[in-house]
Amino acid sequence: MSSTPEGTASHRREAQALGALRIAVLTVTDSRTEATDESGPLARRLLEAAGHEIARHALLPNDEARVRALVAEWLATGDLHAIVITGGTGLGSKDRTVEAVTPLFEKEIPGFGELFRLLSYQEQIGTTAILSRAVAGSAKGAVIVSLPGSKAAVELALTRVLIPELRHLLREIRK
Repeated sequence: MSSTPEGTASHRREAQALGALRIAVLTVTDSRTEATDESGPLARRLLEAAGHEIARHALLPNDEARVRALVAEWLATGDLHAIVITGGTGLGSKDRTVEAVTPLFEKEIPGFGELFRLLSYQEQIGTTAILSRAVAGSAKGAVIVSLPGSKAAVELALTRVLIPELRHLLREIRK
């Protein structure tokens, strides 16, 4: 890993002053229930371990309208810093999470998906990484991230990409 330029290091130090962030976690699945979902609880544990507060969590089926409505409702409260969504990012006909959330974005954060797919390729699944449509964007002063539903993908995305940069992302979109 290359050294961090001083400007970026300075931004990260300023972002740390944001402290604990309020985050919502949504699992989108047709095959899991609250009792059998592993990805949503994993996301919550990792985010809490990083010092953040889980303000809300839910599980919904792969229903584009319901997912969009809930994310829009959560954004409208104005009290969240981020929304992390697991599931529904594949290429199957029922995978509609990306279509549900991208219309809500004010700005897309393409580097998130690019970096996540690169790490997935290098460390986990090889060329199968091209099947992931993981995306991130900002809306109403919050970061929205849509991840694949697998535990391995959630852990990789959160520990290697999102948690290290979440406060920095938030600082940038709120300035």
